[in-house]
Amino acid sequence: MASNLKNLSKVEGKEVSSAKDMKIGIVVSEWNSEITNALLKGAYDTLIKHKAKKSNIIVKHVPGSFELTLGAQLLIEYSDVDAVICLGCVIQGETKHFDFICDAVANGITKVNLDYNLPVIFGVLTTNNQQQAIDRSGGKHGNKGDEAAVTAIKMVELKNSLQ
Repeated sequence: MASNLKNLSKVEGKEVSSAKDMKIGIVVSEWNSEITNALLKGAYDTLIKHKAKKSNIIVKHVPGSFELTLGAQLLIEYSDVDAVICLGCVIQGETKHFDFICDAVANGITKVNLDYNLPVIFGVLTTNNQQQAIDRSGGKHGNKGDEAAVTAIKMVELKNSLQ
C-alpha cells in the first residue's frame, strides 16, 4: 500500500515479539542527515520499546545511501548481530543519479540478505522531494525507522523459529 495512505509507525499484523535477546545493527547514511537522524531515532526508540538492550544496538554511520550495503556487510562480518537495519534517504534530483543509487541500494541490500542468510532491512526513503522525506521520517506519515525496526524484530523471530 502506498505510504501516503498509511502511517509507517502503525504496526499491522502479528504482535511484535520482545527484542530483549536480539543484537541489532543499524547503519545510517550521513547524507540528508536531518532525515536519516530522524529515521535513526525512530528505529532506536522502537527497538528500546520492544525491550532491546541499549548495549545490543550497534549504530554505525556511512557517508551516503550507496555505502549502506557495505556497512551492513561489515557489521555482519565483524560483529554477531542478528539483523541489520539500513537507514538512508535519496531525494529525486534533476539527473538519473537518483535511479542509479536507488537501484544499487535495493539490489545491494537484497544481495547481503541472501549472501549472509541474515535479515538486512531496507529502511531507505526514496522520495520525490524533501517534504515527502520529512513526512516519512516522523511527520504526518509516521517514521520509516519505526517500521524498519519492527521488520528487523519480526524477521529475527522468523529465522529463530525455523532453526
